Amino acid sequence: MGLRGTLEYISDMMRSSTHKSNRKKRLFHTVELKVRMDCDGCELKVKKALSSLSGVKSVEINRKQQKVTVTGYVEANKVLKKAKSTGKKAEIWPYVPYNLVAQPYAAAAYDKKAPPGYVRRVDQNPTIGTVSRFEDNAYVTMFSDDNPNACSVM
Repeated sequence: MGLRGTLEYISDMMRSSTHKSNRKKRLFHTVELKVRMDCDGCELKVKKALSSLSGVKSVEINRKQQKVTVTGYVEANKVLKKAKSTGKKAEIWPYVPYNLVAQPYAAAAYDKKAPPGYVRRVDQNPTIGTVSRFEDNAYVTMFSDDNPNACSVM
């Protein structure tokens, strides 16, 4: 440990002794949820519940898309838990814009319930289907294009 390492160690010790709290810094996040809302009352109930969380700066609701956007110094799991506590079905926003997906009409990504311009979020390397190759000479030679008389089925 050289002189530089010693000075950094001492300065860290001084810095930690001057600060009484050992709380983690919370980062500014935007959390998007899909919450089932049918009427103005549902919308107001969800907005009121999410606004009561500490650290929330704004709550935006788009009832047509069933989307709630919460911004502030919050954690996604706490926001989701609070949204579920209202009695509404809630989940993290499962959709991404259509142009960010390589194969938007693949079975894993396509969702009829998705808002216009969105598809379901999928993994980077989805396993859509498996291709297997069956090679057995008995079946391959049964139907031969080279010899039309070799067809054993007819």
